[in-house]
Amino acid sequence: MRFRPPFVTKSAFGDTVIVLFLLAQAADGVMTYVGVTTMGLGIEANPLLASLMAYAGQGAGVAIAKMVAGGLGISLHLLGVHRIIAVLTAIYLVGAVLPWASLLLTTW
Repeated sequence: MRFRPPFVTKSAFGDTVIVLFLLAQAADGVMTYVGVTTMGLGIEANPLLASLMAYAGQGAGVAIAKMVAGGLGISLHLLGVHRIIAVLTAIYLVGAVLPWASLLLTTW
């Protein structure tokens, strides 16, 4: 029997949403890395991420940012606020993954 904190309940919706959130983070991380290595650091629209990549390096900067985002998403999942994760996932797909995908597809 696994230990589960008392505030955590099993939810198929929540499990699906956190997996989609983590996949969106991974996709954004890969596309961000490919974008900045092929087009330069100036292509990154997020000034915090661009600064982190300038300081720590492109790969390390993206990895740190994605690990923090993934960890915070998992924390929200453990708190059971799955609708918030669903909204964040949708925002991420529309605001980060789709723009990167369209930019990378049109430049190749």
